[in-house]
Amino acid sequence: MERYVLSALVQNHAGVLSHVAGLFSRRGYNIESLTVGETTDPNVSRMTIAVRGDETTIEQIQKQLEKLVDVAAVRLLDTSSAVCRELALIKVGASADTRPHIIQTADIFRARIVDVCAESLTVEVTGDQSKIDSLIELLRPFGIRELARTGISALERGPASLPLILSLI
Repeated sequence: MERYVLSALVQNHAGVLSHVAGLFSRRGYNIESLTVGETTDPNVSRMTIAVRGDETTIEQIQKQLEKLVDVAAVRLLDTSSAVCRELALIKVGASADTRPHIIQTADIFRARIVDVCAESLTVEVTGDQSKIDSLIELLRPFGIRELARTGISALERGPASLPLILSLI
């Protein structure tokens, strides 16, 4: 099954996330990644939803989302022509011997060390999913103590954008 990314503009109020998630769960679709944040208009949030399926299933999901009252606009993003990023925080066990190797590995991925203590380092990295997955695999031998990932945030490249239709919101 292929991975698809949907971008939706929704009303920014209580219950909207529950309605959207409920649509997926009622139909037996798994959300692989979901990020939500306020737009330049405090009444509107952008949801970025990553899901696996076939083309027919994704078209069905998109149509069902468009029917929800709280959803103003939905667009299936072409990931080859969109900017897709994720953030991860990775807490890694670090001794005096391993600390330089962890820092060097983080540097290769243009990641930052955001917390240091005697027993661990916390690494912050942004990028596409494959970059983050690769860094995690290289840090795994040092002992990953905790991992937090944001999920995908995405915007179309160039002038294309979802219309912020305030009359619908």
